[in-house]
Order: sequence, then C-alpha cells, then structure tokens
Amino acid sequence: MMYTDKVIEHFRHPHNQGKLPDYSAVGKVGNIVCGDVMWLYIKVDKDESGREVISDISWETFGCTAAIATSSMVSELAKGKTLEEAIAITNRDVADELGGLPPVKLHCSALAADALNEAIYNYLKKAGREIPEMLEKRHAHIAKEMESLEKRYAAFLQAQEAAKEKEG
Repeated sequence: MMYTDKVIEHFRHPHNQGKLPDYSAVGKVGNIVCGDVMWLYIKVDKDESGREVISDISWETFGCTAAIATSSMVSELAKGKTLEEAIAITNRDVADELGGLPPVKLHCSALAADALNEAIYNYLKKAGREIPEMLEKRHAHIAKEMESLEKRYAAFLQAQEAAKEKEG
C-alpha cells in the first residue's frame, strides 16, 4: 500500500493534534470495519463581520496512518472557515488535499469529514439553532453507525468477561 508524501508528512507531523481545552463542541465518530475512532474539537467565535467561524480546532484519533493523516488534514481545511464553509468540506476534499489515498483507506477521509460534521451538528444543537437538512441527514447516518459500533464493543467486552470467568 502506497501513501503519498503528504499523507506520510501529516502522519509523522500531525497538525492540531490533542484535545482543545476550551472547545465549543466535539464530534465523535468511529468505523466498525477498521476500529478507528476520532474525536474532533471545534472552537467557534465570531469574525469581524459577525460570522461564526471555526477559530480553533483539534483532534484525538485512535487509528492507522490514514486515519491520523486525514484527521490532521481536515483540521487544516476547517480552521478559519465559517460553519457553512466547514459543512461543505467533503471526504473527497480531504483525500484530494492529501494527494489521494489508497482505495482501501478512503473510508478514513469519510470518517474525518464525518467528525467535522458531527462537531458542527453538536455545536448547533447545543445552541438550539436550526440544523441544515443535509447536516441532519449526515448526523442520522453517523448516529446509526455509532450505535452499531457501541453494540459491537459491548458484545466484545461481554465475550472477554465470559472468557476470563471460564479461565478463572
């Protein structure tokens, strides 16, 4: 599997990594196929013309090279953008900015875009604001996947406990 130099650069020297201490909202997503999990934190402020912008952004990711690189890249793409501009960032944008991803790793760019969408969704929801229809649809899809991921994780933990009891 070949990664571009830009993917390797973002993996070795990730941008905006860590938990933002004073975040406005967080988006948490995971992939049941590969097990990657991302938390993306956004800080929203108003710019000089009164528009809400992502003034700061950070992330924590448990995952492979592509998951780390896409988390780093989506944070670069979204920083300084208005909420509307950030919502428009797609998985294709993330992958393209990295110079492409191997087909088997394209799901990582989708995960990164989903984490951004979830953070914005959670920000708007917390503020009691209207949520754009497209964002509402993305959230419903992501929520269904996260529910499935959490059920599988609970089943995994139960199986581990049962195995321990059997041994002991």
